[in-house]
Amino acid sequence: MNSSVYAPIGLLPSEAMSGIIRPQGPTPAFLSGYNTNVYLGYPIAVNAAGNMVAAAAGARALGAFQGVEYVDSLGKQTYSPKWLANTVATEVRSTYILDPAQIYMIQANATLDITAIGQQYDWTALSGNATTGLATVGLDVASAAANAGLRVIGLVPGANNNWGDLFPWVLVQISEHQYVADIASV
Repeated sequence: MNSSVYAPIGLLPSEAMSGIIRPQGPTPAFLSGYNTNVYLGYPIAVNAAGNMVAAAAGARALGAFQGVEYVDSLGKQTYSPKWLANTVATEVRSTYILDPAQIYMIQANATLDITAIGQQYDWTALSGNATTGLATVGLDVASAAANAGLRVIGLVPGANNNWGDLFPWVLVQISEHQYVADIASV
């Protein structure tokens, strides 16, 4: 991870309070034909119909997308780190991180200092890399608010990653989780 170059890869599960990162599934899942690309590391949500959807910046999130398995229109069993828009499939089973206490790594799109700990920010607009299947979602530093989607809880340890760097990698938790009441920033 290089904090001098902006190259975000979404919400990466880092550590769990329980000690074990536990991907969930198979429901909720994408509805066959869902018309949005969703990449590994995207914030996801459950809509009113009970289906998985990409969580737009500023919306409440359920967790982070970790992949999908389905039977395609030719009857082939497929596993993918991404869901491509308008995929027609049956037996759709999504994998995601659900734990409201899950800690993720994410790259900030601007500099942050140590005073960012406890502050909340939304994620950048949803985008991804169709070749790698990875999200290109980062922490949107300009979106700081008392109630925003992600709470900064620390800095990812490692060489070339420090407070004050151009694009630091930070540790976050979902602060506007769909299954937990909002917690305002400190």
